[in-house]
Amino acid sequence: MKYLHHVWDHLRKDLRLEWRSRDSINGMLFFSLLVVVVFGLAFDPTSYPTMARQISGGILWVALLFASITALNQSWTREQRNNVLEAQRMAPSPASALFLGKALANMLFVLAVEAVLAPIFIVFFNLHALGNVWLLAVILPLGTWALVVNGTFFAALGLRARNRELLLPLLLLPISLPALLAMVQATTGVLTADLDPIQINTWIKQLLGYDIIFTTVCILLFETVLNAE
Repeated sequence: MKYLHHVWDHLRKDLRLEWRSRDSINGMLFFSLLVVVVFGLAFDPTSYPTMARQISGGILWVALLFASITALNQSWTREQRNNVLEAQRMAPSPASALFLGKALANMLFVLAVEAVLAPIFIVFFNLHALGNVWLLAVILPLGTWALVVNGTFFAALGLRARNRELLLPLLLLPISLPALLAMVQATTGVLTADLDPIQINTWIKQLLGYDIIFTTVCILLFETVLNAE
């Protein structure tokens, strides 16, 4: 319970900072909406509804991936102001609590963007899901966590790098490829109903396994990353 209290303290701090500035959410929302609008104008989904369902899953996750990168770097930049990160190193709370609080806050920010983006995405691409829509309530959080947990870790890893804005996508994109494949396939399978429930469940299980493995690795290695010189 004490550990969860530390996680909650870090999460609450990040939520308060974002509520006051709204820098991360505004940046992610602007970028993701720009991607949706550009693809919506370049491609007429009403003329090719089948093709629209086939490509919409990839477009959605690409928009969320690149939008989240803009917020992940910024979340750790806040910790460097006024030597807050140095104070976090000396704090008696576990370093993994800081990581989990930061990752959960970033996930909530991305989920908030998804909540705004989803109806706009449906309108622009004229989407009518042919599969079990409720599965998206499982795929979206699992996929979002896969992006956020690795992104939060690699953003912290690149804090001392000179070109940390460039380092994060270089590290995150290759590591996230298995998760991106599972996200896109599962989402497209729900939208098009081309995959049977067993195949969709297989992709979801792979995504869940990816989340468990990389969450465990990031938690175990974060203290080393935080205290590295």
